[in-house]
Amino acid sequence: MTGDDEDGKKPNSNPWGAPNNANKNTGKRPTGSGQQPPNLEDIFRKSQDRFKKMSMPNGGGNGFSPKFILFGVVCALGLWGVSGFYRVDSDAVGIEMTFGKWTNAANPSPPGLHWNWPAPIGAVERPVVTRENRITVGFEATSGNFRSRADRRDVPAESMMLTGDENIVDIDFIVFWRIKDGGNYVFNVARPEEALKSSAESVMRGVIGERPILDALAERRRDIEQATITRLQQMMDQYGTGIEIKNVQLLDVSPPEQVVDSFNDVQRARADKEKMRNQAEAYRNSVLPQAKGQAQKISQEAQAYREQIVDKAKGDADRFTKVYNAYKQNEDVTTKRLYLETMETVLKDTKKVIISDGAKGASGVVPYLPLNDLKK
Repeated sequence: MTGDDEDGKKPNSNPWGAPNNANKNTGKRPTGSGQQPPNLEDIFRKSQDRFKKMSMPNGGGNGFSPKFILFGVVCALGLWGVSGFYRVDSDAVGIEMTFGKWTNAANPSPPGLHWNWPAPIGAVERPVVTRENRITVGFEATSGNFRSRADRRDVPAESMMLTGDENIVDIDFIVFWRIKDGGNYVFNVARPEEALKSSAESVMRGVIGERPILDALAERRRDIEQATITRLQQMMDQYGTGIEIKNVQLLDVSPPEQVVDSFNDVQRARADKEKMRNQAEAYRNSVLPQAKGQAQKISQEAQAYREQIVDKAKGDADRFTKVYNAYKQNEDVTTKRLYLETMETVLKDTKKVIISDGAKGASGVVPYLPLNDLKK
């Protein structure tokens, strides 16, 4: 062994760890400066050896180093704690739970960045409280323009209702609502939207069942909507759903398709009845005041005639009393005056003139014969 050092290593080995006679058996000379490319498998193996020395006690053994275990635990706890950060949008609130219990009931998380215990200890619900939602009852919308009947699919099980006058009516309506209490909405009812839809259908059936069909068709639709809003809100508050009813809108109210022709005939007959009744009332309103006026006129004329007769009778009675008193005072004069007045009344319309004889039978009047007056 010539040229070997004391450690048994060859002084002329290349920097890649390969001996100079690596190509001895090939019969080829090394290219370039005689260096070989790096061996990737050796580099990977050396990296594994260094990792084992760091992680295992004394560079070997079967267990992990306590420092490595502690480092891994701290990293895991850090990542777990960071995962507890959550963000609440501007239209929502944060409902924090710890082991399933609502922990921020007094002050739900406002919009912004917050922290709560991560899973499995904690959880966060973020219900949207400012958005106005809607549910449809009696139909399913087939497109965005659900106000057109062509864009709606009828659900008879929900829309067919019985009115107070025992008629069947098909009603499609919408309920507009929003979340006013996020905690009650999350915790008190398992499926709040389904509960709201079932309650809305039940309340509408109750309101329609108390009214005739004409109220639902045209005359008092707004009253029906208001009554439904009031009763439905009371039911939601009673159940503690945390839902606020904003509006109820009747989209379509009509009789069932199977009887629509007969229903229209009935409606036309009712319209004719109403027309004739209005005409009769108009005639009554024109005749009745006239008859009342005539009756009032007759009554006033009779009252005036009575007053006239009574006053005349009183005057005649007073006159007779006065004449009688005068007669008592001077009977001869009064008798003669009454005789003369009576004869004047009797003879004033006659055409005869009576002339008494004058002294010694002579007449004091010149005879006159009115020939022209005789012709008359």
